[in-house]
Amino acid sequence: MTDLIPHIHVACAIIKKDGLILATQRSATMSLPHKWEFPGGKLEAGESPEQCLQRELLEELGIIVRVGQGLKTVTHQYPTFTVTLYPFLCDNLQGSMVLHEHSAASWLAPHELPTLDWAEADWPIITLLAHQS
Repeated sequence: MTDLIPHIHVACAIIKKDGLILATQRSATMSLPHKWEFPGGKLEAGESPEQCLQRELLEELGIIVRVGQGLKTVTHQYPTFTVTLYPFLCDNLQGSMVLHEHSAASWLAPHELPTLDWAEADWPIITLLAHQS
């Protein structure tokens, strides 16, 4: 079976602060350039999704959060890879955010989330969050 496409596992953070949720925009050099996403990254071998989130958020944004409740996982097939997202509600943001990999970040009310051009895999999470507000 040489036609198998890669399947990546990604932990993502729904960081809430003052009723707003953090969205980050992928840079031009990343896959899915300029798409918006919830911050996070690929799980490494032997790493839990929660550990992955702490590591990725520190590496990419220079922040620390409290990782809370996990939401339903989402699997999406893109043309060249499949991704499974492990979303977590996060709060208690500490540190000053610095964009090391992303081109932009924005704090949005849940009902404003659908106004951005999101990575397709994030849409089920956005729909869930927008209906909770």
